[in-house]
Amino acid sequence: MISTDVDFDMPGLQFGKLRVPHSVHRSAYGHIQIPIAVAANGHGPTVLLTGGVHGDEYEGPIALARLAREIDVNRVTGRIIIAPTLNHPAFVAGTRVSPIDGVNLNRIFPGRRDGTITEMIAHYVTAELLPRADCLIDLHAGGSSLQYLPTLLAPRWSDPQKASRVEALIDAFEPENVIYFDSVRALSGEDRVIGNYAHQKNVDFLTGEFGGGSSVNIDGLSTAEKGIRGVLAHLGVLPADQRATPRDRGIRRFAMDDPGLYAFADRRGFFEPRFALGQTLPSGAVAGLIHDIDNPWSAPVVVHFRTGGIAMCVRTFSLVEAGDCIGHLASEI
Repeated sequence: MISTDVDFDMPGLQFGKLRVPHSVHRSAYGHIQIPIAVAANGHGPTVLLTGGVHGDEYEGPIALARLAREIDVNRVTGRIIIAPTLNHPAFVAGTRVSPIDGVNLNRIFPGRRDGTITEMIAHYVTAELLPRADCLIDLHAGGSSLQYLPTLLAPRWSDPQKASRVEALIDAFEPENVIYFDSVRALSGEDRVIGNYAHQKNVDFLTGEFGGGSSVNIDGLSTAEKGIRGVLAHLGVLPADQRATPRDRGIRRFAMDDPGLYAFADRRGFFEPRFALGQTLPSGAVAGLIHDIDNPWSAPVVVHFRTGGIAMCVRTFSLVEAGDCIGHLASEI
């Protein structure tokens, strides 16, 4: 259902739109415009770069828009497809999910051709963008409700060839931290995520959490910008001089598979954290206190991490409901 005014096979640099049909009371023949850029020159890999899958995450859109503005297409070998605000309705609203249909784009893949606005976007990515790509980098942050220590996330594969390619991409991105995770399933166990369909299309995949709190993390933005250019140089799509100066120390590698690394509220209240991002915590450490909203004289409930590790994520909002994640750690490997 979605059309575009860019030609993915045409050499040169193009700035255009994806046009998502949206017939409503105020605009009978209307459509939603999603910005897209394509830089193509010569023969080489195709790299798909996406941001704004959640509309309250900003490091990705800034990094990708800046790359598109600064790119010299004559130095490109291959093709770069850039969608800095993929879930544009959510981005305009500054919300995690679309204000039109209330759907989380990264929980609705592969989408539906004739579905809601968000389902149509997911379907376009699955049916049109991923089949063109050799590599996908999907940039995220914690959004409004969470803040992250800037961290690259990479899939863990048992297949030696896939694992080797991912390791080369990690080294090229050169983050301070990388967490290996199950890219086929979300934390909740569902497989309706973009990483799963990148895997199904045999597209190498990296993602990451580069900040949060519905603001811009300066360190996370710098990590994302340098990392993207490093991967593009590694793949030969941009010349080697696009690589950043190597960092003084190596990459710290983590896993977050153990459920004990996560802390969740088990009741309504307001949350007082007892840890800071980057802090090393022992097993059983206090994650925070949940205070009673209606009876402040009651002793707060203490929430613990069962497993020790490095603090990677903390909740932004103090108000919590039962089931809200208040933070998580990662274990160094």
